[in-house]
Amino acid sequence: MIASKTELDSASVALHYDELDHFYREIWGEHVHHGLWLTGRERPEQAVMQLVELVAREARIQPGARVCDVGCGYGATARMLAHRGTEVTALTVSPAQYHFACSKEPAAKNPRYVLCDWLKNDLPAESFDVVISIESSEHMTDKPAFFAQAHRVLRPGGRFIICAWLAREAASELENRMLLEPVCREGRMPSMGTAEDYRGFFENAGFIFENVRDLTRNVKKTWPICSLRFLGGLCRNPSYAKYLFNRHSRNRVFALTMLRIWLSYNIGSMRYGIFAAHKR
Repeated sequence: MIASKTELDSASVALHYDELDHFYREIWGEHVHHGLWLTGRERPEQAVMQLVELVAREARIQPGARVCDVGCGYGATARMLAHRGTEVTALTVSPAQYHFACSKEPAAKNPRYVLCDWLKNDLPAESFDVVISIESSEHMTDKPAFFAQAHRVLRPGGRFIICAWLAREAASELENRMLLEPVCREGRMPSMGTAEDYRGFFENAGFIFENVRDLTRNVKKTWPICSLRFLGGLCRNPSYAKYLFNRHSRNRVFALTMLRIWLSYNIGSMRYGIFAAHKR
């Protein structure tokens, strides 16, 4: 487990997303997660939806299923699933993301968006058929509690699917110091686990672990696209430079973090996996 050397909590995660809200949506859109390139020729907008499609297949989501989306971002995944006849409850800690999600279909009762910390949620026990987490587990201060909450709210037989940024097994001290620890700190992630760490978390929480698939090769194209779009914005939009060179901007270092992540994927320091498990 690679840990950030900065004390982080859910409030700092929310602040990160709130402060960078404009940039996330302008650079990447309403899906705040990697794209999945199957042929390499897809447009980014198609690639992000392909990742959701994969999650839905792994979760075996059927119409009428009760789904909990942990760390829902702007609600794009939740809306995709709700439009297919599922009943979705979607959680985020970011007020900016929450208000944007609620504004998209204000008259709709599905998805139901909740502004709260997953580790302190009051959702009823055994109330969901599926729990999904697309790149939110990294932000959890207490990983065992994150898994325990999923186990609590799932019915027996319910499925838990996670997409996660991962550290290489037995990463070197240099990789930790120059890449993984800064990515954690700058991306407001208390820690980044390995695939084996995650398997242990599943099993210790009482899940039946099924499999993990390494999608690194299929998702890493996300970061050169984001980096180039940011550079384009820097050239065209004065607000980019104003934010980047304002010493009071608390998350401006993320412009550098994008390059760290790109490099980390390319040399194998970071991996990306999708995990599947179910409750007994």
